[in-house]
Amino acid sequence: MGAAKWLLGGLGFVMAGPIGAIIGVVIGGLFEGTAALPGADNNTQERQQGGYRRQAASASDVRVSLLVLIACVMKADGRVKKVELDVVKQFLVRNYGEQGALQALQVLKHLLEQEINPEEVSAQIAANINYSTRLELVHFLLELANADGDFADSEKLVIDRIVASLRLSDADYRSLLALYQKAQDPNWAYQALEIEPGATNDEVKKAYRRMAMKYHPDKVAGAGEEIREKATEKFRAINEAYEAIKKQRDMA
Repeated sequence: MGAAKWLLGGLGFVMAGPIGAIIGVVIGGLFEGTAALPGADNNTQERQQGGYRRQAASASDVRVSLLVLIACVMKADGRVKKVELDVVKQFLVRNYGEQGALQALQVLKHLLEQEINPEEVSAQIAANINYSTRLELVHFLLELANADGDFADSEKLVIDRIVASLRLSDADYRSLLALYQKAQDPNWAYQALEIEPGATNDEVKKAYRRMAMKYHPDKVAGAGEEIREKATEKFRAINEAYEAIKKQRDMA
């Protein structure tokens, strides 16, 4: 029952639409016999102009959205790897403590048993969660997929589908990918700042200021500590990329 309480606390938009249908089944599993969560079906969130009616997203909505997306990536290659579970557990423990992490992992276990359509759940998330927070959701998914040092094609395909449905720009996605390609791509720092290696020093400085503003942790202040943590990591990575370019160019 503890996991069910952890899951249900403060939920809003995820109680409806495709995520609501999934969560209803998960709650049924946690309560061992409850068939579905009342009101959680695929039709309770109205579609408007091809999308979902926007509702305010709580930190709990973001938390559940991340768990659903984590399940999509972990299932991508047909098996759940221990190293991926370890990454998820460490992340959950840092943010919720041992007890909260245990409850979240119970929820994840049930999510991994469900058939989840990445495009459908991502479209619902895109309609209700701000752009900066969506970037950090993908940031964690990339960390998870790279946990074993092998970014499998099946995992990249799923994340590509999620990114498209989350309506993230290609430049922002490549910037996140660059953080995991330092060993393979000598131009990773430029990619991280969303500029070309031929950019002038002034353009490098402007790009750094723009990216530092985009990924400032204050942009995701209401999304929960776990998302703020990922934004802080990206903010530091932007600084690292800038310092790498400055050193390479001997910039002041």
